Amino acid sequence: MKEIDARGLNCPEPVVLSKKALEENNEIITIVDNEVAFNNVKKLAVNNGCEVEVIEENDSYKIKMIKTEGKKIEVNNKAEKAKVYFFKSDQLGKGEDELSNVLVKGFIHTLLEVDPLPEKIIFMNSGVNIPSKNEDAIDSLQSLEEKGVEILACGTCLDYYGLKDELKVGSISNMYEIVESLNDYEVLSI
Repeated sequence: MKEIDARGLNCPEPVVLSKKALEENNEIITIVDNEVAFNNVKKLAVNNGCEVEVIEENDSYKIKMIKTEGKKIEVNNKAEKAKVYFFKSDQLGKGEDELSNVLVKGFIHTLLEVDPLPEKIIFMNSGVNIPSKNEDAIDSLQSLEEKGVEILACGTCLDYYGLKDELKVGSISNMYEIVESLNDYEVLSI
């Protein structure tokens, strides 16, 4: 039985590691140390038809997942229009800057785990701070770019924020190219 120690890992890592392990094993145990991770991993197991047994000990949860015969881990095979993620801000939601940075990092890192990958990620307005200054997100953006995802940053926005020479990943774009992309793809605005 495969055991994953996901204690101390931020969302979505416990789920990502558990999903990968379930794709290769019939039985796994994931150990987490907080209720949010526990609920997320348990939901993954239930949604994929696994039998679930939970053992709570000390400050952690052991979630034992056993695949039920005839069920397999879901892979998204929907035939849809290619996706573009459109960041119009360097914030994910409204609230504290520190939390927003954690969410942006987690969201972009999680894009590496989805299938299919987005066709493009577009950054506009203060969103251009992400591929220029958000070191935590830049690594994941570079990995996405290496996998063929086009990363575009609005040139006017980069100029406005004085970031044109600080763009670390992607290419400088223009309003025509951005509007054309928004018109041609399924757009998910962040």
